[in-house]
Amino acid sequence: AELRVTKGSGVLPNDSGQVWREYDIQPYTSKVTSTETPQQAIVDWILRETGTEVWFSPPLGLLSATRDKLTVYHTPEMQQIVAGLVARFVQNTTDTYVLSLRLVTVSNPGWRSLAYQLMRPVDVQSPGMDAWLLSKENAAVLLAQLRQRTDFQEHNSPRVLIQNGQTQTISRLRPRTYARNVVPREGAWPSFDLQMGQVQEGYTLELSPLLSTDSRVVDAVIKCHIDQIERLVPVAVDVPAAVGGTQRIQVQVPQVASWRLHERFRWPAEHVLLLGCGVVAAPGPERPTTLGIPNPFALGPARADALLFIECQGKASQALAPNVPPTAAGNAAVPQYRGRY
Repeated sequence: AELRVTKGSGVLPNDSGQVWREYDIQPYTSKVTSTETPQQAIVDWILRETGTEVWFSPPLGLLSATRDKLTVYHTPEMQQIVAGLVARFVQNTTDTYVLSLRLVTVSNPGWRSLAYQLMRPVDVQSPGMDAWLLSKENAAVLLAQLRQRTDFQEHNSPRVLIQNGQTQTISRLRPRTYARNVVPREGAWPSFDLQMGQVQEGYTLELSPLLSTDSRVVDAVIKCHIDQIERLVPVAVDVPAAVGGTQRIQVQVPQVASWRLHERFRWPAEHVLLLGCGVVAAPGPERPTTLGIPNPFALGPARADALLFIECQGKASQALAPNVPPTAAGNAAVPQYRGRY
């Protein structure tokens, strides 16, 4: 059948009472210097709050953003949700915020037996993961307890500057090279090339925080990727030899242990959010340890209980101590984001 394309009526339908609204976002975008497209963060947060399907199914809706203006065509109810989110960007433009992100590991999850009295559990959707809220005082006590353990390790710089609504990425990756494949060569000697491959081993942590208009509640999307090579499995491949016959070349197949987190949390800014990722592949390239001592005879890869402490320390102008630059780059509120990222 031939594709049919028509001009339509030329008028936007408003059978569900859709209205056209233009939001001035220039007060926010003019202050963001970390990206050329600061308006994308506003669009991303709207989609997280509403879901993407409402913009691609009846009733007809439109969502478009330039650096200065956000244009929305949708129902009054949807406009109310959009207006609330845009206000959180526009009314929080006076400063960047300092967040403390501590990714630590302990080899044994037994630390929980003494720490439960300091923490209050929070609902979490990701399988195998736990989350708790702590007062800042209790968080300091817990960190002090963990630092006394021989299997404790901290993996990243604790303080970062993040502009409200934008994304900050922290990575610690190490390339691991291996013999990936044998590629034939026509009319040349040797008659093959050994093709090398590479795996980035380590972790990448992304945080996208959005504070409420009064800066008392933090809404954040957290993504964390951990990849670790458990071992390189050898495979023998026969190739033509220089004097006839064949010779055996060894290639390798990586056996990778990976862990992924992608979740959204909301908590009071005066509290610390603690995420327990469970015993997963260790975020760093360290060898397995026994009583905190590297064990070269360990048969398996490093495993650890990964913990992420997230604390909002307020506006940069108020929270930063002199000569201590950050890394550049109550009751919990009830989430109302319908389980979307």
